[in-house]
Amino acid sequence: MSTRRDTVRRALNDSSGFRSAQDLYADLRAEGSKIGLTTVYRALQALSDSGEIDVLRSTDGEAVYRACVTDTHHHHLVCRGCGKAVEVEGPAVEKWAENVAAQHGFHDVTHTVEVFGTCAACWASRG
Repeated sequence: MSTRRDTVRRALNDSSGFRSAQDLYADLRAEGSKIGLTTVYRALQALSDSGEIDVLRSTDGEAVYRACVTDTHHHHLVCRGCGKAVEVEGPAVEKWAENVAAQHGFHDVTHTVEVFGTCAACWASRG
């Protein structure tokens, strides 16, 4: 599985935005890889579980994956048009999450925040 995981990780590293398992599978097959779709899903799950990649739900509910530049906690600004993703910090969000958790007696709280919009290139091309 390690070799297959490395293959999937490399494909994600070569991508600039979030990608679905189906898209990664199609790209790998087009490159001549004999990897199966189930193996792609297993590799993505293992990489996600180990914190090596991020996963989020797109606006249509599909799980999409991305190898992130930083290994510290961050959020994403994602283009609805082309899928471009920018890693952003959110200190106000972090403080808000801590405060809400404390107000309700919660501990060991985690959260995810993803912001979707249209990047400048997609916005310009719509006209």
